[in-house]
Amino acid sequence: MATDRLSMIFAALADPTRRAILARLAEGDATVSELAEPFAISLPAISRHLKVLEGAGLITRSRSAQWRSSSLNPAPLREVQGWMEHYRRYWDVNLDRLDAHLRRIQAARQDNDPQRNAPTAAQPPETEKRNPS
Repeated sequence: MATDRLSMIFAALADPTRRAILARLAEGDATVSELAEPFAISLPAISRHLKVLEGAGLITRSRSAQWRSSSLNPAPLREVQGWMEHYRRYWDVNLDRLDAHLRRIQAARQDNDPQRNAPTAAQPPETEKRNPS
């Protein structure tokens, strides 16, 4: 089991049910029953998902009388975004280099295309200049 914070966050985000729960909590706080509503799984299963999300710091849970509600905590998502930012920059640079390379190849092909360089009716072929004798 991963123990570093980033691994715990990624492990929590790996499950589609937990991602759906986070999406719902982005709209506002909800109880376990409200969170379980769209899923065909038991309340204890939803509670286990909530424990994983809470362990990763992605949600906080509070109790008011007999109601226990969950809230989204976006701070860990910023940590993930910060970690991924390095790789986004890496891919941006490399994709820009690939784009430039493909443009060079395309330009070279166009320069070597005989049909592209053939004279058109609007442009008569250049004739050699002859010396008048």
